[in-house]
Amino acid sequence: MKLKIYQVDAFASNAFEGNPAAVCPLTEWLDDELLQKIAEENNLSETAFFVMSEQSIHLRWFTPMEEVDLCGHATLATAYVLYEYLGFTKSEVTFITKSGELVVSKSAQGFSMDFPASMPQTVKASSALLKGLGINTLPKQVMAAFDYIVVLNSEEEIRKLTPDFSKWLDLDLRGVVVTAEGNKADFVSRSFFPKLRVNEDPVTGSAHCELAPYWEKELAKSKLTGAQVSKRGGTVLCEVKAERVVLTGTAVGYMVGEIFI
Repeated sequence: MKLKIYQVDAFASNAFEGNPAAVCPLTEWLDDELLQKIAEENNLSETAFFVMSEQSIHLRWFTPMEEVDLCGHATLATAYVLYEYLGFTKSEVTFITKSGELVVSKSAQGFSMDFPASMPQTVKASSALLKGLGINTLPKQVMAAFDYIVVLNSEEEIRKLTPDFSKWLDLDLRGVVVTAEGNKADFVSRSFFPKLRVNEDPVTGSAHCELAPYWEKELAKSKLTGAQVSKRGGTVLCEVKAERVVLTGTAVGYMVGEIFI
């Protein structure tokens, strides 16, 4: 069996920026165990698989460890593949996913993804969470959504952070996202998912579904620019619309190949 595979740098303006994702179009679903093995072999934070019919496009995302319910950068990468390589011409594409219907539209700014918002709630930080941060001062705030959201004092503190990932392997949520008000962007962040064998994710679309609603309230503005200040870095434009967040970013094709199974 031969499968087509595309690798795309999402939330990027140039190659080697943003977050790389693999995208595999399928004519029908393969066994879940095989999908997981392909994702593990790719060893990227996400591999997206989709099956397209005349009526719908079903999309799933796998980390090297397990399937996840939502992934922003691999959704962006999948839309890029459809439009740039596979001749998709409609003004928007609707994906059927574990998180419901996700609509992606193409515009001059890039690809805009309509995702469900998640409002973090304040929680008491566990000792493991605090020890993993490796900082001497207490965070400004600790919240939880589908990740722990830790608010620090400055962009500089975010950039200098060197977490102890071993302390976060047994956390009950997906991972840890640290954030602060930005110097140029409205807010900055970094995302860590050691449980999923992704110690630091370069640019995390789904984390902005948690971050944008928080910063909307803090900064009193619904349109925000988020900068993920990982080594690769990337920009996510966010617009909060009630219980939805529209995330916009650009993408760059890196590789086209075949998988032999």
